[in-house]
Amino acid sequence: MEDMSKQHNGPDNATLVEIFRKVALIKACDDGFLSALRSGQIAAPYYSPRGQEVIPSAIAVSLQSEDYWVTIYRGLHDQLAKGVPLPELWAEYAGRSEGSCKGKGGPMHISHPASGVMVTTGIVGSGIPIANGLAWASQLDRDRRVTICSFGDGASNIGAFHEGLNLASLWQLPVVFVCQNNLFGEHTAYENSTPVDRISDRAAAYGMPGIRVDGNDAESMWAVGRDAIDRARNGGGPTLIEAMTFRFNGHNLGDSGSYIPRDLYEKAIERDPIPILRQRLIDIGAATTEEIEDIETASTQAVKAALEYALSASPAPPAELYDDVYATSVAA
Repeated sequence: MEDMSKQHNGPDNATLVEIFRKVALIKACDDGFLSALRSGQIAAPYYSPRGQEVIPSAIAVSLQSEDYWVTIYRGLHDQLAKGVPLPELWAEYAGRSEGSCKGKGGPMHISHPASGVMVTTGIVGSGIPIANGLAWASQLDRDRRVTICSFGDGASNIGAFHEGLNLASLWQLPVVFVCQNNLFGEHTAYENSTPVDRISDRAAAYGMPGIRVDGNDAESMWAVGRDAIDRARNGGGPTLIEAMTFRFNGHNLGDSGSYIPRDLYEKAIERDPIPILRQRLIDIGAATTEEIEDIETASTQAVKAALEYALSASPAPPAELYDDVYATSVAA
């Protein structure tokens, strides 16, 4: 297992600002969804990524538009970081025909191949073999695409995790496995479900690099992500990244998070990655306070416009159930 969080030169100022731009959009979108759901403007299941915004944002800036991303139901931050358009995203959450999946997928099944978000899965750990399939196709086609596969710490105890990492290493697939370790698998604390101290240590069993990084540190996350992406794209095979983070809300909307120890929660809030990155941009002269505020305002306005678009769009008609399927009827 490697700890490479501080071994590389950091991103330049423009890249850090782009990371913040993605982070600000994710936060604004999360705020918008929580408000729309609580006010009854839309009705859908929701898994907030608040607190984990930096991880995909710092990775995505090193990707190409044609690269792939496979994520899970807590995947809003991954989807936005990779570039799913806000109007189509919001319309899908709202069950509208103009959504990215015609309103049939909803929040837990966002797919938008044009931006590279190929699958959002609602089954823990199931994205890993799917990511291998995409990476294998890239390897066969020699198209130099890289596949990012995001999942939570709980997924590292699923059979698909072990089978998937074993196969990816055996075939040297161009895939980067990103475990966003927020310390809780649904309502269960990490130490009550996982016997190893570090998920990244498990990479050694499959002959691939395993790297633990502070997922809330934009510069460290960027360096680790960049190296893993370069390794995959240049034929070096897969990497397992364990990005340490914390989710600020319960498992899903309606979960109070009462099982989270209060002192742990308060310490995490004190290390909120967004104001830390915000201040970092100012301290190094990458952006002024006014420029940062402009980015935040633009994000809020874009989310507001996306909500208005979704609410004005057409609900998915019942007949849509019979489209995009292999068979329209099943013999009795």
